Amino acid sequence: MLKHIPQRLSPELVKVLMEMGHGDEIVLADANYPAKTTNDRVVRADGIGIPDLLKDILQLFPLDTYSEQPVMLMKVEPGDPTVPTVWDEYKTILRGAFPDYRIKMLARQEFYRHSRDTFAVVQSGESALYGNIILRKGVVVQENN
Repeated sequence: MLKHIPQRLSPELVKVLMEMGHGDEIVLADANYPAKTTNDRVVRADGIGIPDLLKDILQLFPLDTYSEQPVMLMKVEPGDPTVPTVWDEYKTILRGAFPDYRIKMLARQEFYRHSRDTFAVVQSGESALYGNIILRKGVVVQENN
């Protein structure tokens, strides 16, 4: 056990977050996402929803303030009537951690292609359709104590 590490984050996921450098990206994927098809490094987070993962990860992980849009979501497919209400949860969580965050929307196939170049994919238990999100890691700034 360590102090200040959120319990829902597995040792494997914490290791991945620590190995990532500035500008590296991680996909938080819903349960339907083709994780192994899009990336060789897949971390399992079965039974955990993305809002909970997002809250916990953002306690340890700065978003890239040098990037125009350090957060990416998958667009709803044309003609699909789905309204991804989970996005509202994401925006609330992101706003609490990084008030100036910006989101880029990617078409589904573009999102999949982009995932191939990310550092890792976290396969969650999220059941919301279009619940996938990509985060770009920023710089950790040491606070003077």
